[in-house]
Amino acid sequence: MISGNERAASLVVRHEVRPKEKENYELWLKSIAMEAQRFAGHMGVNIIRPHDSSGSYTIVLRFDSDEHLNSWLESDTRRRFIDDIRPTLVKEEELEMHTGLEYWFTPPSERRLQARPFKQFLITLSAIFPLTVVLPWILKPVFDYIPLLGRPVINNFILAVVIVYLMVYVIMPRYTRLVAKWLFE
Repeated sequence: MISGNERAASLVVRHEVRPKEKENYELWLKSIAMEAQRFAGHMGVNIIRPHDSSGSYTIVLRFDSDEHLNSWLESDTRRRFIDDIRPTLVKEEELEMHTGLEYWFTPPSERRLQARPFKQFLITLSAIFPLTVVLPWILKPVFDYIPLLGRPVINNFILAVVIVYLMVYVIMPRYTRLVAKWLFE
């Protein structure tokens, strides 16, 4: 069980689906994803479908804290869904839990590749630098219109919040998939 600290947490679920059951699995996946959204702290779900005939699905659920992730994991709702789908799976589901930024740089692979630190640095820098140039320019009219927000500490805090939010939830999940081949070679 995960500790109850208040950091964002991700659950990576791997299912190996029987070839003839993919259609049923897709319907089930849609239902469980909608149900998970009703749980406190749910921040989104990404589904990586099989690119070949393997039937290997990877689902990434994000919650705002370990506590909320555990509530979902231990819920009767999730247990019912898993019991329903179990006969369509080739083997038991695999679960991995991650906190913070570690999931960005850990590919979903049996080999547990790890990106080299200099590549992590370059990818992160190439995503953050444009944000530090563009966001102040975009938000300047807001800061000018509301003078309190234009004060240096408040202004910098708002920019930091927006940049971190964009990095965690918008840019890095997509960017690392885009450059995954180079990142993990």
